[in-house]
Amino acid sequence: MREPLPIDGALPRIVDLVRSKRALVVVAPPGAGKTTRVPPALAEDGPVVVLQPRRVAARALARRIAEERGWALGEEVGWQVRFERRFGPRTRVLVATEGTLTGRLREDPLLSGFRTVVLDEFHERSIHADLALALARQAFEARDDLRLVVMSATLDPGPVAAYLGGAPVIEVAHRPHPVEIRHEPHRSPADAVCAAIAEGSGHVLVFLPGAPEIARLARELEGRTGDAVVLGLHGSLDPDAQDRAIAPSSRRKVILATNVAETSITVEGVSHVVDLGRHKVARLDEGLGLDRLVTERVSRDSADQRAGRAGRTGPGIATRLWDPREELRERREPEIERIDLAGPVLDLLAWGGDPRTFPWFEPPPERRLENAIALLAALGAVERGRVTGLGLALARFPLPPRLARVLVATGGTREAAAACAVLTERFRIGEASVATECDVAARVDRLDEAPFSVRRVADELREIARRVPRGDAGDAVPLRRALFEAYADRLAQRRAPGSPRLRLRSGHGAVLGRESGVREGEYLVALDLEAASRAGTAEAIVRAASRVEPEWLPPGEREVVHRLEGSRVRAVEVERLGAIEIVRRPVAPDPGVAAAIVARAVLERGFGEAGVALRRRLRFAGIDVDLEPLVLAACAGATEVPTLDLASLLPRAQHEALRREAPETVPVPSGRSARVDYRDDGSAVASVKLQELFGLADSPRLGPRKEPLVFELLAPNGRPVQTTRDLRSFWERTYPEVRRELRGRYPRHPWPEDPWTARATHRTRRRE
Repeated sequence: MREPLPIDGALPRIVDLVRSKRALVVVAPPGAGKTTRVPPALAEDGPVVVLQPRRVAARALARRIAEERGWALGEEVGWQVRFERRFGPRTRVLVATEGTLTGRLREDPLLSGFRTVVLDEFHERSIHADLALALARQAFEARDDLRLVVMSATLDPGPVAAYLGGAPVIEVAHRPHPVEIRHEPHRSPADAVCAAIAEGSGHVLVFLPGAPEIARLARELEGRTGDAVVLGLHGSLDPDAQDRAIAPSSRRKVILATNVAETSITVEGVSHVVDLGRHKVARLDEGLGLDRLVTERVSRDSADQRAGRAGRTGPGIATRLWDPREELRERREPEIERIDLAGPVLDLLAWGGDPRTFPWFEPPPERRLENAIALLAALGAVERGRVTGLGLALARFPLPPRLARVLVATGGTREAAAACAVLTERFRIGEASVATECDVAARVDRLDEAPFSVRRVADELREIARRVPRGDAGDAVPLRRALFEAYADRLAQRRAPGSPRLRLRSGHGAVLGRESGVREGEYLVALDLEAASRAGTAEAIVRAASRVEPEWLPPGEREVVHRLEGSRVRAVEVERLGAIEIVRRPVAPDPGVAAAIVARAVLERGFGEAGVALRRRLRFAGIDVDLEPLVLAACAGATEVPTLDLASLLPRAQHEALRREAPETVPVPSGRSARVDYRDDGSAVASVKLQELFGLADSPRLGPRKEPLVFELLAPNGRPVQTTRDLRSFWERTYPEVRRELRGRYPRHPWPEDPWTARATHRTRRRE
């Protein structure tokens, strides 16, 4: 007999609304039963396909429905996940993961084999869920008998209901058993688990960021859990191991899980949840053009769902290993805003849509959309905005477009299928012990050591490659060549022969990891590239590489680079692929470019002290001179920096204006000429012995503003005794005091009482 669940009372209304309105949004908390009860109820009117975000959950959901309904797995209820399927012609409820549902919509845009589409756990907002919703809405609008239901535990239903044309919303109230929330930020995960085992009698569910953290904690718990068995639960485990973690058990269990256990999967008998509060999400590193897994704090709705797993069958406890004062994001961030979009864009193009104008539920960032289209064009999947025959072939593989391109380009060989499995499942070995030309090929040679999931994917890909036509892929090429063509944007060049330090085509730095045995060759392609962390590693790490032969490189962009070496301009022609320099050869400098470089050097070096003085004169005279064209004209045809006299560059009219407004010298009463010093502060100063100015009442006026010349009056020893631009005032007020002070020290010089009538001279009295 089926266990009664909160959703049961709402089922008749759900069925009626779906029949009358065709579209519906259902919001019900975890444990309400929406996932197992709604699809079978709707299957009374025809086959139902259920979108389930995770492979583990898809299989578990199909089994649970089979148990509740007395149906046979693979008959009335089945599943289809990547590289695995179990359903038949009698299947009434098919549980499919996101990529497989997208593939069905691509091959059959009207979903003619189904009456109802159910998108479950939509709040997770994966890119495939967003795309499946958008494509299913297209089928919904084209078929008047297709029904569409969106279900979630924590979704804000308003935007989805509006997207579906004002679909009705049913919210099912459910009060789970109370869960006590504890925050213990200073307790280690292992100690928290042991405390949970000691406190209660139910199973303990532990949420960790990923498989490495699960393995580490499992080691730390060895010998500390008493009779409780420690089991892992994550996507890379084989199905049997996953089933053992979630299956009912009389023996007490400690389940170490990633966020696959957050929704849909129900582990019966969990009374205590230990939550590290972190998960791994993919984020696009735009500089490198790849997704990298980043460990981040979970959102509030995610934390609440995790805690709720402890209150499924009775009161429970959730121990959170973080400070309660930490601020959490309210809801999960949509994947469409943070990941590489090449795969989904190819799916959409193969379906027949234009990603730029397609009515997305939430449009992706425009820059990332264009980057995805550019990558697909580089792979030959897109041409002039339309999918090619090759692109259609690539879309039929459950692989990222790059790896699908490798499989198609090689003709689907067994080695290529295994290589793609190694890369998509991220199979790594320890430090490379021998040199190799291709790390992936070396890992293929050790495929029998790989986890079950890698070996299964390799077999499945080989079978798919036999069925999928190669489109317009051209002649089959060896694996290394295919890898280069698929990852050409990740070309790398050693910074020195044999060095592990690399320069990527993007301009970023990288280093070969110890896992790589590619130790020779100037060029290689980074296949497994781990982006530098924001807080730690300065350079990306290449975990797997493949050597690239120079003759494979396509023509690069050519540029003639001119550079001043010493005083001479030299030129080289450089051919580049991105930031990687392929060829450098000396060529004759371009006369125009060389002249500009020489002229710039002349201007930067200046014209010596004479040039500085001349520029001051020009400023004082109010003459605006554009030196650049004058210098450029003087340097025409030059490839070596000349020595130029600035005065010789000035046109005659400016020379005349300069002599008139800012003369180099001015006559003084002694009959001599005094040099004028034009200074940075805009003043004009002449240093003259005091005796040479007897009888002069007014300073000469210079420049367009007729500024009085400043006289720096010198004692016989050449040192200034007074500075003035008002000689009349000096003679009348200051000269008597200067005369008393200096005539005793310099008796051979004239010191008349009346400077107005004295004869100006630059000589001493004795020589007179």
